[in-house]
Amino acid sequence: MTTTENPTTTAAAVDPGPLIKLTIADCAAKALHSGVALGVFGALADGPLDAAAVADRTGTHHRMLPDFLDALTGLGLLERHDGRYRNSELAQTYLVPDSASYLGGFIELTNETLYGTWGRLTEALRSGEAQHLDPDKGGFVGDRHKDPAKMKRFLAGLDAYSDRMGTELAHRVDWSRYTSFTDLGGARGNLAAVLTQAHPHLTATCFDLERTRPLFTEHISGLGIADRVAFVGGDFFTDPLPKSDVIVLGHILHGFDTERRLALLRRVHDAVRPGGTVLVYDRMIDDDRSDPERLLSSLHMRLVSPDGSEYRIADCQAWLREAGFSDCTAEPLLGTHTLVSAHKEATA
Repeated sequence: MTTTENPTTTAAAVDPGPLIKLTIADCAAKALHSGVALGVFGALADGPLDAAAVADRTGTHHRMLPDFLDALTGLGLLERHDGRYRNSELAQTYLVPDSASYLGGFIELTNETLYGTWGRLTEALRSGEAQHLDPDKGGFVGDRHKDPAKMKRFLAGLDAYSDRMGTELAHRVDWSRYTSFTDLGGARGNLAAVLTQAHPHLTATCFDLERTRPLFTEHISGLGIADRVAFVGGDFFTDPLPKSDVIVLGHILHGFDTERRLALLRRVHDAVRPGGTVLVYDRMIDDDRSDPERLLSSLHMRLVSPDGSEYRIADCQAWLREAGFSDCTAEPLLGTHTLVSAHKEATA
């Protein structure tokens, strides 16, 4: 006599919780986006408030606000004591407008562009083509230089991130061995500013498209370091790269295919002075391709660009060696990135 397994019993034995949580993962992100858009974290910047006071300051309706504030609390963005809410340390550090570490501009632009792009994932998987948003309907990916106001907001949002990256690189690298560095794709120069402020003996060059120059000039002049951080406009593949002891490529190689990555690294090798170093950081894929966050980052690059993707650490090291560098090393950076360093031989 044979027995038939009850499919209902079998299904019940497997907890569907992780699947349900994954299905509604975007709800938490939208709660964060709405909190930023409504000014919740700014309203709580000076101290705790009850829900009614938060509603008054943010113009929100009382019907939904308690659940919304408690959800933000559960997500670790707020804290609640005796019916009053205050920002968590994380929110107070990164979500209060006008603070030096504010990430709200980046979060707002992510909200505008990420959902539209990823909403086309199925279409992209079928066609293999990058998905671009209509710039007349709020699109930004791939066209950010065409709208100066959006570009400024985007870069201001990234400054808080580059502050952390610059601080980390300032301690990871023995800068006493060098006097100059170039940040390729350095935008308005914030990473260069952090490094030169941490190491006053350094001078820096920010190399980016010429149309970025006004944003760079405004930012660096405001910091009072225009005498130590210069801007050179140009194209990575056609214009001379500035000669430097160190060249930094952060979030650059993931925008190109393997052939162009190698071509760029050869040009970088020519521009690094003998005895100098190249620093490459990206959300590189672990060599056994098992980290879902890194793989989703790679998928995102494929969604928004025809040739881009993240790449394995071992691949990056191989390209650097083929370009002429030696002594390649790799180490985790900020928990989300990998830093690969390599050196150019000193002349005899």
